[in-house]
Amino acid sequence: MTTRCARYVAVLVVVAAVLAGIVWQQRNAELAPWSGAEIVILNSLSIDALPPLPPDPSNSVANNPEAARLGQRLFFDVRLSRTGAVSCSTCHQPERRFTDGLPKAVAIGTSKRNTPSIVGVAYSPWLYWDGRKDSLWSQSLSPLEDPNEHGSNRVEIVELISTDGGYSAAYQSIFGTLPARSNPVAINRTFANIGKAIAAYERMLVPGRSRFDDYVTAVIARDTEMQAVVFDDDEVRGLRLFIGKANCTQCHNGPLFTNNEFHNTGVIAFPGEVPDKGRAVGVREVVADIFNCTGAYSDDRNRDCTELDFVRTGPELIGAVRTPSLRNLEGTGPFMHKGQIATLQEVLDHYNAAPLAMIGHNEAKPLKLSRRELRQLEVFLRTLDAPLATTEEWLRPPDQITTQVRLPRR
Repeated sequence: MTTRCARYVAVLVVVAAVLAGIVWQQRNAELAPWSGAEIVILNSLSIDALPPLPPDPSNSVANNPEAARLGQRLFFDVRLSRTGAVSCSTCHQPERRFTDGLPKAVAIGTSKRNTPSIVGVAYSPWLYWDGRKDSLWSQSLSPLEDPNEHGSNRVEIVELISTDGGYSAAYQSIFGTLPARSNPVAINRTFANIGKAIAAYERMLVPGRSRFDDYVTAVIARDTEMQAVVFDDDEVRGLRLFIGKANCTQCHNGPLFTNNEFHNTGVIAFPGEVPDKGRAVGVREVVADIFNCTGAYSDDRNRDCTELDFVRTGPELIGAVRTPSLRNLEGTGPFMHKGQIATLQEVLDHYNAAPLAMIGHNEAKPLKLSRRELRQLEVFLRTLDAPLATTEEWLRPPDQITTQVRLPRR
């Protein structure tokens, strides 16, 4: 071998050794023990950090088991729809984590947006993608009168409650005597109470413990053997990206992986539609809603409505939608507020590029992750899937529901 060749080989050996050292250092750092600061973040994301359900002073029966039973019956009852074929569970299907697997909800007609999961939603101060409702009970009323969903109206629904023996007895046991149905205010009050019963049921739907939560428990206990059992190396790397380089916790934080705020992330409009203005419209609707926290049908005598009193407004809300929870993503696609993105991989590709928004301003910055890193982030997100903490009896129609169906109106 000539001297020149020998030198060339020696240089290659040195370069290879340096590169191997860099790769080793990178992998070692990715799988190094978690720092104290990182453990604090992990603990804040754990289901163990989830507080008890927040009180809802606007709903006096929010935690009433009897009201929850009534709400469960209402949730699964198709008679609350104009056609006698649609119930709340038509779109919020228990087996799909209370979603429907469609880009947009389909009931009597097609809804304007994707069906969000209602698991854990009682923790949010705002409901719907645009936050146009400020309580779970007021949100429960809206689909009943939406022509594309239940397509009924409050007069007919109150009539059903009043004339069905089972419903009438349950209602009066919880709320007192049914008022005269000739009074519009009385109709509204009864209608609001129906929403409050449904909300009492939906408050029962809470997420359960996932592999991620077991991993955090092992990290806190410094149990490296259990950590290796619960998570593989790529899942650990994905978690490091989630709380580190990708900065996902800027919006997806807390035990439910959401800040319950509104953000424009540059999602393309639904095909054939103009861009959705999102929260910019929703904030006006919630302020004007007669069923909001300050309205006459709230049970909160003090009208302690801090969220509504200090609601954020401004041009930055144009195109902004509520940050969804990342728990239980498995099987809940397509994703985004109109189901514009089919798979979780495509969602991550979207955030990796962070394109300009079609309307308003995209708050997200390009992640600039490699394909390997995106795959690791995806496998971590799948560790957040878990059965609900809700007992099985609440996840199916109660046996008491009658099979009687109202005929469609002519």
